[in-house]
Amino acid sequence: MAEFHLPLSQVRCMNCANKIKAALTALPNTTADVDTKKAKVSTEEPLRAIFSVIEDLGYGVGQQHSLPLAGLSCGRCVAKVQQAFDQHPLVSKATVTKHQLDISGLISTQEISEIVTVLGYRVEQQPTITLALSGLSCGKCVAKVEKALGEQADISQFSVTKNSAVISSALTTTTLIEIIEQLGFQATIASPEFSDTTASTEQTNAETNQKQHQADIDTKTATQVEDLANQQTTQFLLTGMTCASCVSSVEKAILNVAGVLTANINLAERTALVSGTATNIDIITAVINAGYGAEISEDEHSRRQRQQEQQTTSYKTHIRNAIIALSIGVPLMAWGVFGGSMMIDSTASQMGWGFIGVITLVLLVTTGRHFYVNAYKAFLHHRASMDTLVALGTGAAWVYSTLVVIAPDWFPPQARHVYYEASAMILGLITLGHALEAKARTRTSQAIERLIDLQPQTAIIVRNGEEIEVELDQVQKGMLVRLRPGAKVPVDGVVEQGDSYIDESMLTGEPLAVNKQSGDTIHAGTINQNGSLLFKAEQIGNDTMLARIIQLVRQAQSSKPALAKLADSISAIFVPAVMIIATVTAMAWYYFGPQPSAVYMLVTATTVLIIACPCALGLATPMSVTVGIGRAAEYGVLIRDAEAMQVAANIDTVVLDKTGTITEGKPRVTETISYSDHSKQTLLSLAASLELHSEHPLAKAFVQEAQAQSLTLDDNAQFKAIPGLGVVGNLSSPATKTHYELLLGNAALLEQHDISTEMAQADNLKLAQTGATVVFFAVNQKLAGVFAVSDPLRADSAAAISRLQAMKLNVVMLTGDTEVTAQAIAKQAGIDRVIAGVLPDGKAQLITDLQQQGQRIAMVGDGINDAPALAQAEVGLAMGSGSDVAIESAQFTLMRHSLHGVADALQLSQATLNNMKQNLFGAFIYNSLGIPIAAGLLFPFTGTLLSPVVAGAAMALSSITVVSNANRLRLFTPNKKES
Repeated sequence: MAEFHLPLSQVRCMNCANKIKAALTALPNTTADVDTKKAKVSTEEPLRAIFSVIEDLGYGVGQQHSLPLAGLSCGRCVAKVQQAFDQHPLVSKATVTKHQLDISGLISTQEISEIVTVLGYRVEQQPTITLALSGLSCGKCVAKVEKALGEQADISQFSVTKNSAVISSALTTTTLIEIIEQLGFQATIASPEFSDTTASTEQTNAETNQKQHQADIDTKTATQVEDLANQQTTQFLLTGMTCASCVSSVEKAILNVAGVLTANINLAERTALVSGTATNIDIITAVINAGYGAEISEDEHSRRQRQQEQQTTSYKTHIRNAIIALSIGVPLMAWGVFGGSMMIDSTASQMGWGFIGVITLVLLVTTGRHFYVNAYKAFLHHRASMDTLVALGTGAAWVYSTLVVIAPDWFPPQARHVYYEASAMILGLITLGHALEAKARTRTSQAIERLIDLQPQTAIIVRNGEEIEVELDQVQKGMLVRLRPGAKVPVDGVVEQGDSYIDESMLTGEPLAVNKQSGDTIHAGTINQNGSLLFKAEQIGNDTMLARIIQLVRQAQSSKPALAKLADSISAIFVPAVMIIATVTAMAWYYFGPQPSAVYMLVTATTVLIIACPCALGLATPMSVTVGIGRAAEYGVLIRDAEAMQVAANIDTVVLDKTGTITEGKPRVTETISYSDHSKQTLLSLAASLELHSEHPLAKAFVQEAQAQSLTLDDNAQFKAIPGLGVVGNLSSPATKTHYELLLGNAALLEQHDISTEMAQADNLKLAQTGATVVFFAVNQKLAGVFAVSDPLRADSAAAISRLQAMKLNVVMLTGDTEVTAQAIAKQAGIDRVIAGVLPDGKAQLITDLQQQGQRIAMVGDGINDAPALAQAEVGLAMGSGSDVAIESAQFTLMRHSLHGVADALQLSQATLNNMKQNLFGAFIYNSLGIPIAAGLLFPFTGTLLSPVVAGAAMALSSITVVSNANRLRLFTPNKKES
């Protein structure tokens, strides 16, 4: 129960106050004390509901702020701030744009500023208002005004004298004047001349107040930052959940714990992923108090072991209970089907069916006990779940049958029918469905289980020259670890000694092994092939790349797309709605149905309760999300959340950055042309020697190409870099006693030194048209040759782009290169639309321009300069080889250095979305058709009613169908064809 103290406005009399009080107390569990100035409200309703009631009556409530914002550069920034205030308990309504925040509630300007600051943005300085004061005769009067202004949360700073007040505030001038006049003094807006004469006097005081106020903000901000740093994400294993209504109950219980920011409940895996600063014991206690069970999952291995134990135990229990229930129910049903009497028409039949009733009761309180226990817990917490429906249905059948056996005279002869077989068969079929569902659910997490299996459980550490095999958790950062041929890498580290090839396909999807030598990084879970390596442990435990991938996949599997949220909203009211439908159905058959109306009432109400269990509805989206994100991880596509998958499925335009995305991002010398007596190898050797110590981006290309050709480089070159032109230098070869004067750069460099480049013009034009950068090389004041330096396409970029185009996607290349170079690369890649010459800060704006044309954009990039565009696009895909900033800004991370990952990601997203829609359609159609038929819709046409037993079988089958359909995603393979 929360208590709010609400300031009111426009409330002119007590009649208005009483009107507000009546409206507030009409809300559930709400009390209110209202006068013309304020309202004291105790309620369980959210603040926005209270504000809505008062505002709908035409009165003002709370505080309204309109503040200028700075630092918000994209829609994602806006959404981040919007979410923060939407979730704030003291905010009624907030509207955020890139430049403005309009907000109403019980939150002060200072608190708003602090929240915005913690999020990484800022509230612009508030306007300063100067008021001329009169009536202040002494220091006490000044202190009185200062106290009144200090009590206003929306005033950030102020300075008061007997004659004036300088105030920085988001409040209006009229409001400030009213505050002062209520104290018995007069205030007016100061004239410009008055402001000028008082400015110097006020400045010192204002600066002092400002410094003190800023210190207070800094202290509170530091505290909030510390709170953010203390936030953690913890996974809990849950028990007792059976349907979507349970998910809603558990989620509500956890979110009500102080310090919890988010809670994602996964019905498919029976887990909860909770973020915030709340303690684990508080969260577990909240779940237990809600009627369910929870335990913490310390790490992936313990979670896996405990979850397997739970699933195995659950499966065995369900199978055992199903066999027991069906062994009683099947003979009873067979007796009725093959002509046996199920009517109470004699003392012998009373005794016989009475004995069966006792056996059925034993069955209900043993194998069916959990249905009734969970239904009772739900009742205590004022909710209804699937167990409620099953308990009501089976219980009603047993109670009715028992009353018929004990007092048959209470019923007409034709109504003395027993339904013990229905209770037994319903329990048996539903429990069997749970068993089969549990068995199928174990397959949904196979992708993440395979990731966990990649990491070995032991490692060989080297200590004092001795190799010792230890448990993985004993490996510490900085230890030397021996990696033998054929072994899996236990932790992330850097190679100290040795040379070998490492299979990194589990991380990158690349089939070819990568050579690793001293200084190279290796990652946990990858596989050593032939050589032996000695490496230093750098990242251990949950800090390894593999552990971070597993955690990212786990979080994504627990997230919810918009479709899931829709299903949750429906599920939250579904069970109560079904109970109402069952009650209305029972009344309709009792009052308007044929005789025996009691029998028809029982059959239809029980059937409605049983067939409408929302198991399939609750499993529809979590199952698809869990399998789809796991399948994506197998293809090297890491997805931040399920919402991104749903958005990605509707993309129509893919924007590709050029450097490092379409191309390799590593310039290479692709061609050497000589115009002198020097050979190509000699020219390359001289140029690489000149560039050996240069920091120019192209220098490495010359050095690497010379080393690749095993050319000898001279370390004695003297050089000078000339920005925008190239490099000049001298080189003397002791071996040949030859001195070289060298110039390496563009044509302007050579022309500056009066060296003609005419003979290279034809080659220059030819090479430029291929997308290469032409570098001129002069030796001893003569043009000696030219080099073509290019950033080549990735080997499979053209094929991947053709594949994207075959998917009916518009492909756009975005680059800062010149138009000629960009068009040459685009032609090689098969891209028709090119946008060249875009500065780094203009990429996000270009994405915005495309969006305004109605295009839904997927942006693919790898550099820091791509981060704003990745964030602005509907979906951002970062190459795994790119910068951390780019990866953080994107919703998808491609572990493979290939654009095929983009097509894989989009196809997997589409397949997952289609699977979710299929499951939801099946669940909705099942209930939409099943409930009317169960209620007797076909009776006027066929004269028969749906049996509760058939309803139980249909309900179980619907869950199994949803789980099985979701598991089809495990077999999905992205289409590699280009057309």
